[in-house]
Amino acid sequence: MTTSSDLPQSAYQNLANIWTRAHHLGHLQAIASWDQAANMPPHGNEARAAAMAEMAVLLHGILTAPDLAAQHDAAEKESLSQQQRANLTEMKRQWVARTAIEPESVRRMQMATARCEHAWRTQRPANDWQGFLSNFKEVVSLSRLEAKALSQKLGVSPYEALMDQYEPGLTTATVDRVFNDVRTWLPGLIQQVVAQQAAQTVAIAQGPFPIPQQRDLCETIMRLLGFDFQAGRLDISTHPFCGGVPEDVRLTTRFNEQEFITSLYGTIHETGHARYEQGRPKDWLGQPASQARSMAIHESQSLFFEMQLGRHPGFLSQIAPLMKLQFGAHAAFEPENLAMLLTRVKPGFIRVDADEVTYPAHILLRYDIERQLIQGDIEAEDIPALWDSAMHSLLGVDTRGNFKDGPMQDVHWPMGLFGYFPCYSLGAMYAAQWFASMRATLPQLDSQIAAGDFQPIFDWLKTHIWQQASFWPTDTLAQMASGSSLNPAHFKNHLMQRYLRT
Repeated sequence: MTTSSDLPQSAYQNLANIWTRAHHLGHLQAIASWDQAANMPPHGNEARAAAMAEMAVLLHGILTAPDLAAQHDAAEKESLSQQQRANLTEMKRQWVARTAIEPESVRRMQMATARCEHAWRTQRPANDWQGFLSNFKEVVSLSRLEAKALSQKLGVSPYEALMDQYEPGLTTATVDRVFNDVRTWLPGLIQQVVAQQAAQTVAIAQGPFPIPQQRDLCETIMRLLGFDFQAGRLDISTHPFCGGVPEDVRLTTRFNEQEFITSLYGTIHETGHARYEQGRPKDWLGQPASQARSMAIHESQSLFFEMQLGRHPGFLSQIAPLMKLQFGAHAAFEPENLAMLLTRVKPGFIRVDADEVTYPAHILLRYDIERQLIQGDIEAEDIPALWDSAMHSLLGVDTRGNFKDGPMQDVHWPMGLFGYFPCYSLGAMYAAQWFASMRATLPQLDSQIAAGDFQPIFDWLKTHIWQQASFWPTDTLAQMASGSSLNPAHFKNHLMQRYLRT
């Protein structure tokens, strides 16, 4: 008697099984990466880097096996559903990119970035640019080699090849068109808002704010935002991030006893990432089509939570009592004051602490520098002078000699994440577009937020973003969700309305 288990397995099902296996191994890799950032003792770094390099090479080998090309072709001829075909398209897209990189290159990059990031944790506070360069130059060299290999395979420029890893199909022409428009109106807007806010009097609560109470506040607001603590947790790291897998999401933040807004809103930001991960289609986990569409879409979720919802007057009226509960009554915790405090515009050094008006300037700077760096137009030694010049022209800030608050402030470059930075501003633009679309279809939205009812927002995001995962190209996803592909006008309108009341 023949059973279903005796029948030949289809090419598509074999591919799906391979990706499920890779997902399980990737789960272990993700948790090891989280532990490396959150818990690992310093002397464990070299051994951890070697172990993670081994895992990276193993995963690379599984997903670039030579026979996969023939299986892709065979699967194309099979009778598949629309979702299975979308999944197959993602399998092929990722296979093409991965096969451009040699296994030894994967190992070398893993080791180099682990060393660079680990040393950066102490070099940054010490303002040690020269010490940082000793590791960073190798990361740049390996990133250029990877970019060159990918560009030849994908038929795009080296920098576009790296952006493609985070935002499939994104071109420098698109980024330039969007960013160059921002350059025309952003400096004037910053000046207008700063001048307008000069007459405001804003109350600021003085610390210390005990870290256990800060953590309790963060976790309370994470629950308010729908985070499932049965499928994730909050920890501490040098640089906040969201990692793990949908079944076990790991968030981190960092605390400062003298002020708590940075840790709180960093946590809200990462909770947006986490809700996306926890909301992806469970039936497809392990398959490439279940993955987040792109990092611009991912950042649209974190920035939606942090900027669109997190600074909405109705949301502030909900969290103000929670602040008072933890830290006592204070004029600073009144919703009207919080609204002024959290929309304060002031050019500064640090990207992650920047208000949403000056934030794009930080991205323009990084985009310009890393693009030239990967293309080979500049070297790592040239970065500080270019950084100082751009910070002065864009924000009027002097960063000369201040490496820790300048080109060493982000974890992205030590980790070799070149091509990621544009996704932040693109994500902010998508976030504004999502909120505009919600308001158009949910006329009671603002009053619902004021009443503490965030479920309509979560339902909209789950339906239009989270559950759509990678079944559609980014432009198609945006059109389905909001009626058009990326329209930066929504972002400009949002800033004008919030900060100039126009």
